Amino acid sequence: MILTTTDSVEGRKITGYLGIVAGEAVMGTNIFRDFFAGITDILGGRSGSYEKELRKAKALALESMIEEAKTLGADAVGGMELDYQQIGGSDKQMLMVAASGTAVKLG
Repeated sequence: MILTTTDSVEGRKITGYLGIVAGEAVMGTNIFRDFFAGITDILGGRSGSYEKELRKAKALALESMIEEAKTLGADAVGGMELDYQQIGGSDKQMLMVAASGTAVKLG
């Protein structure tokens, strides 16, 4: 499956628009990971545990969107966007990643 943020696919002609497709992933955060990430934030540096969770959530959202596009018979998803949100209250934080785009047939 070709994924692109542009509205065209280089060297290929779009022969049909099949509709908007989307995939979401919501990941809960862990109190111990939050604690150590807080220490990293205070001392400076990167939070590897959060980066790992972010990559995992992105992969799940993309996988979900691709599956939806496949059910429509798409060859590609164009105009793709990724959106990241932190949701929840002060007692429970969650990370949401949403992927969306237009499923298309290519000639």
